[in-house]
Amino acid sequence: MNRRSLLAPLLIALTACSAASARDEGVRLPAPTVDAAAAPGEATAVFAGGCFWGVEGVFQHVRGVKSVRNGYSGGDAAHANYDDVSDGDTGHAESVRVVYDPAQVTYGQLLQVFFSVAQDPTLLNRQGPDSGTQYRSAVFYATPEQKKVAEAYVAQLTAAHAFSAPIVTQVTPLKAFYPAEDYHQDYMRLNPDAAYIAINDRPKVLGLERIYPERYTAAWANGR
Repeated sequence: MNRRSLLAPLLIALTACSAASARDEGVRLPAPTVDAAAAPGEATAVFAGGCFWGVEGVFQHVRGVKSVRNGYSGGDAAHANYDDVSDGDTGHAESVRVVYDPAQVTYGQLLQVFFSVAQDPTLLNRQGPDSGTQYRSAVFYATPEQKKVAEAYVAQLTAAHAFSAPIVTQVTPLKAFYPAEDYHQDYMRLNPDAAYIAINDRPKVLGLERIYPERYTAAWANGR
């Protein structure tokens, strides 16, 4: 949906990601049989699954995640801004960049959460009330290992008939990640009572807590 507006950024943020609608709270999925090797330090993953507010909120509550940032992937730098991306013709997807500790949570486990509660991987170019290519489901891999793990997990879920419809999530190379505007960052934490958050995104976090209590933390990533 084209959400171009002449309003101030704060007003845009209050109405962005379209009108609210109901969403389920996810489904428990099998753990990945192929996963990334443990490594010291930090690692980064990039996912797209509809409006980035909800995906951000889910990963901010995953144990081992250190920070999450909303942004745009799949298009060029010149059009990596909210007004242009909202037209749906720039090639970007609303995405989140997740920085995590591989000693606490693996890339495969992040994929498990992503496919289970952060979004519906069977929906093509839409999530909840939002439609357009900017809301597509995608895993943007940064390394050959991430590609291998992501493709293997999609194949595993497909073979297990984990969903009643085919998985349409793209597994595609990460060319760049462009941070979104400041008013999009940390959105669920700062706007817990917003109608869109309460109806569409809070259930995702509750689903994480219910389905994967061992991965859930009440603390918010980004040091808050």
